[in-house]
Amino acid sequence: MKRAVFVDTDIILDLLTRREPFYPAAAQLFSLVERGEQKACVSALTFANLFYILRKELSAPKAVDVLKKLRQLVTVLPVDDRIVALALDGGFTDFEDALQYQTALSKGIACLITRNTKDYRKPVITVCTAEEFLARRASS
Repeated sequence: MKRAVFVDTDIILDLLTRREPFYPAAAQLFSLVERGEQKACVSALTFANLFYILRKELSAPKAVDVLKKLRQLVTVLPVDDRIVALALDGGFTDFEDALQYQTALSKGIACLITRNTKDYRKPVITVCTAEEFLARRASS
């Protein structure tokens, strides 16, 4: 069974907005997901953040269409009271990162993929960029 990874919002934005130079790695990661070779998880918070950003670049109806397609590819994990409490006490400088990290940790996901690796000091799970994840996957 393939192990799940947690994908941070920034990686998905790289994919959906074709942000260079990050787009190729995000696209390669989601190609693996689309082919069923990799399971990707996100938090419910990711969808709220993506909608807020995408509706400004597209329109609200187009943002919803994009998110519906994304929803078919990923597993959405809940952010509950326990995760919020852990995030508040986690010592992160960025609260959104704390929520994402605690969501991944609570579901036993061993790898969180983000561009903001520096924001995750002393992580218990692997925190890496999409490029690093793809390189590790290719060498294993």
